[in-house]
Amino acid sequence: MSIAYLLSGSNQGDRIKNLQSAITYINKLAGEIIKCSSIFESPAWGFDHPSPFLNQAIKLKTVLEPEALLQTLLSIEASCGRLRNDSDKYEARTLDIDILFYDDMVIDSEGLKIPHPRGHLRRFALLPLSEIAAGLIHPLMKKNIQELLDVCQDESIVTVEVRDAV
Repeated sequence: MSIAYLLSGSNQGDRIKNLQSAITYINKLAGEIIKCSSIFESPAWGFDHPSPFLNQAIKLKTVLEPEALLQTLLSIEASCGRLRNDSDKYEARTLDIDILFYDDMVIDSEGLKIPHPRGHLRRFALLPLSEIAAGLIHPLMKKNIQELLDVCQDESIVTVEVRDAV
């Protein structure tokens, strides 16, 4: 069994329902969810969009290898209405599920990078993750999540939208 930390996000449609659907599908298809953060709201990161994002960190116990977990998460996104384009540009989405960490692995392949290469730069990722895993050590930076949050230069306003969410 492995432990993965995920971040789900949505800024289109019924955002809370989208995150709840992600929880249901992840529990059914990817493993056992051990813990979820509150749901946080923040502005779009990396592009302008009038609809803010809701994000939630998830601690998952899984038997899936990282690549299989990624494929499962992509399938869940598609089931929830996510349409991907071939561009590298950030865009609005019904559901996005990122693998932030997988055990203490470091993976740098074409389709998968773990730990998430920009997770430590994003307040909207660090804040929910700090709620469920403040002491988790980043395998490359050798700092825990709280320490990364304390030095994060992202000044985006991230607020709790729903406490004790799913």
